[in-house]
Amino acid sequence: MSHDNTTPKWTEVEHLPEWDEEFYHVYTAKKHGKWVMLKTLRPEFKDDPAARAMIEKEFDVRYNLSHPNIVMINDFEDVPEVGQSIITDDVYGDSLAKLIKENKVTAHHIEELRERLPQALQYIHDNHIVHHPLRPETVIFTEKIGNLKMIDVGFEQRPELSPRRVSDDIEAFGRLMVAALDACPSEGQRGSHLRRVAEKCARNSSARKPFRDITDVRTALEGRSREKFNIFIIAFLVVMIAIIAWFVSPWSPSVPDQMQQVESPAFSSPQQ
Repeated sequence: MSHDNTTPKWTEVEHLPEWDEEFYHVYTAKKHGKWVMLKTLRPEFKDDPAARAMIEKEFDVRYNLSHPNIVMINDFEDVPEVGQSIITDDVYGDSLAKLIKENKVTAHHIEELRERLPQALQYIHDNHIVHHPLRPETVIFTEKIGNLKMIDVGFEQRPELSPRRVSDDIEAFGRLMVAALDACPSEGQRGSHLRRVAEKCARNSSARKPFRDITDVRTALEGRSREKFNIFIIAFLVVMIAIIAWFVSPWSPSVPDQMQQVESPAFSSPQQ
């Protein structure tokens, strides 16, 4: 696709203060007429070599990530009057923090958090991505459809994640979910299964039987437990072994060695 050289590449650049992160400012803008998001170092960090290395590393770590509930990175370039920026898909909408503050959390938002957020977290864990703590500010619901998108999802990739980091994510998810339930008129007052799981997640490190990973959390959210599933498998194997033992035992029903063949008159040979 060609572009008119007389038309500016970057237009309608706007700072989004409510989306800012610890080290970054976040902008919305049009690149060749298409809406995108920009993530750039705050002015006080732009000349810091360590901060510049950090944003470059974040781009490298996140560039190959691909998940429907994680904001995708497209490029890394110098944007006029903004600076070197990570360019992502446009995910303009409302943060969970804003929805909680304004008591606008709906049943749809709760379902997205219950279903989509753990899936995104599991993808991050499966790829051993280290990220900043999960917060309501980093969970976005797109403007028209309300799809859940995670931002600020990682700055380093490791051979594996420590159990402590996994547990921290589980606890952050629990706190976030409890806050969302409290702000949802249709969901907040229920002593629901979802709330019980969320509250256990929020105190995971001190729970009697803590969740070991996000898979455990997802299983619990679906109303099952790994222990119940294991019991079912063991019970099934016991029954199968008992059936096999019965068939090879002296009490099993006998099968005749030969079956008497009875010739049907309809197919008998004609008499000569």
